[in-house]
Amino acid sequence: MPAAQSLIAFFGVAALLALTPGPDNLFVLVQSAQRGWRAGMCVVLGLCLGLVGHTAAVALGLAAVFAASSAAFTALKLCGAAYLAWLAWGALRAPAGGGEHAEPPVPGARPAGADARTGALRMVGRGVVMNLTNPKVLIFFLAFLPQFADPGRGPLAPQIMLLGLVFMLATLLVFGAIACFSGAFGALLQRSARAQRLLNRTAGLVFLGLALRLATAQR
Repeated sequence: MPAAQSLIAFFGVAALLALTPGPDNLFVLVQSAQRGWRAGMCVVLGLCLGLVGHTAAVALGLAAVFAASSAAFTALKLCGAAYLAWLAWGALRAPAGGGEHAEPPVPGARPAGADARTGALRMVGRGVVMNLTNPKVLIFFLAFLPQFADPGRGPLAPQIMLLGLVFMLATLLVFGAIACFSGAFGALLQRSARAQRLLNRTAGLVFLGLALRLATAQR
């Protein structure tokens, strides 16, 4: 296992990287402002689950195989861009009040708890898809994680998995703070139908920008 000093240094670097403006924390910022901090935290959880997938790919050697294939890189980034474009379309068409505080309960409708669980799972899924369909994250992990692994301290695969979990913890803390602050600000905007419409349109444009950025990304 990596030395304690190495893990602490790695955690600090991971936290700084999480704070650096990028597609993932921008995605959390917009979703939290649009749908509330709980939805934002679900997105954060999904993003972290996606990091587990990237870490496992690096530890098992699959990331190196993927990085060598330009066709796989292109296919994955286009899938991610299409998903973001679909989210942009939904946000641009969303009516005012379509966020976390939408409509009053309807007699005979599904229980509120069931709807809440479904919505939470949907937001977790958004985070997972957002992360796993970004090949830049996989290639970054392939280049970044092994630098902190020490062959002299045992097998590399368990060390890389541990480093991935530490990176996930740093991401969870930083992105979680972003979700809470952005959700609180978004809750104020949701009191106004006009502000809610503006927020939805802004979210749609941000998602569209992320889609274009991913679609044009190079290895």
